[in-house]
Amino acid sequence: MAVSCSHSSILFPRSTASTSSIGFNRFPCLQTLRFKSRNVYPKSRVSSVSASSASRSLEALIFDCDGVILESENLHRQAYNDAFAHFDVRCPPSSSESLDWSLEFYDKFQNLVGGGKPKMRWYFRENGWPTSTLFDTPPESDDDRAKLIDALQDWKTERYKEIIKSGSVEARPGVVRLMDEARAAGKKLAVCSAATKSSVILCLENLIQIERFQGLDCFLAGDDVKEKKPDPSIYITAAEKLGVSVKDCLVIEDSVIGLQAATKAGMSCVITYTSSTSDQDFKEAIAVYPDLTNVSLKDLETLLQTVVTAA
Repeated sequence: MAVSCSHSSILFPRSTASTSSIGFNRFPCLQTLRFKSRNVYPKSRVSSVSASSASRSLEALIFDCDGVILESENLHRQAYNDAFAHFDVRCPPSSSESLDWSLEFYDKFQNLVGGGKPKMRWYFRENGWPTSTLFDTPPESDDDRAKLIDALQDWKTERYKEIIKSGSVEARPGVVRLMDEARAAGKKLAVCSAATKSSVILCLENLIQIERFQGLDCFLAGDDVKEKKPDPSIYITAAEKLGVSVKDCLVIEDSVIGLQAATKAGMSCVITYTSSTSDQDFKEAIAVYPDLTNVSLKDLETLLQTVVTAA
C-alpha cells in the first residue's frame, strides 16, 4: 500500500523572517535539535513488526488530538506572536519590532521546552527580558517577571480560543472522512489526548462538529489519567472503557511520544506526522503517512490484520 501525498498546508501563515527572531546558532542547546531533512518520509511507509503470529482485527480506532486531528503548533505560534504584538514585546529590548517567532524556530523550540510559560521564561532568560506596554523597562524582580509571563500567557490562551472558534481552522486532511468510515462500519471511536480536557473539547466541537464529538465511544484527556504520554495509561484506560482488547485497537498519532504510549499499551500505531515531528524516529509504527488524505478504513484494517506483533 503506497500512498504519496504532501504535508497539509500550514494555517494562518505569517512571515518567517523577523529581526526579532533569534537564530539557533547562538544557543548550543538548540543546535542539538537540528534534524534530518523533512523529506525523511516523503511517501507513506509501511513497516512490519516481527515476532508472534497472532493476527489482529480492527475493532476500535483511537485518535490523538493535537497534531492528528488538528495541526495545532502553528496556531499556538500565531497566538504567541499576536500576544507579543498586542503588548509590543521587544526582545531583546533594543529590537525595532515586536517579537515574532518564526516557523522554523518554533518547530524546534516547541520540542525543546514544554508549556507556554516555561517557553517564554526560557526565551527571555536567554535573550534578555523585554520591554512592553506592561513594563516600560525590562522587569527585574521575580514578581514582575511572573506578572509579565502570566499576562502574556492569559492573552495568548484567549487568542488561541478565538482562532479555533473563528471557523478558519479545519481538521487535518482525511480525519473526518476516516471517522465517518469507521462509524459507518460499526467500529468504536475514541479520542485520547494529553492536553487539558477544556482545550480538547474546544478543538473537537469546532473541528469535527458537536455531533461527531458527542458520538465518540470514549474521550479521554490529560486530566483523566495520572501519568501523561509516553506513559500508556491513557490508552490502556481507553481500551477498558471501550470493552476492546488492546490488540484490536489501532492508534493514530503524530509523534514518537504518542507512539511510545500506544506501543507500551500493546496497541498498534500508525503515524500521520506534522512539520514539527517529521524527523522523529517512527520505526515502531506499522505505517507512516504525511496525512490521512489517501488512507481508508480498509487500508487500516488490512494493516492490522497482517501485522505480526512483538512477543
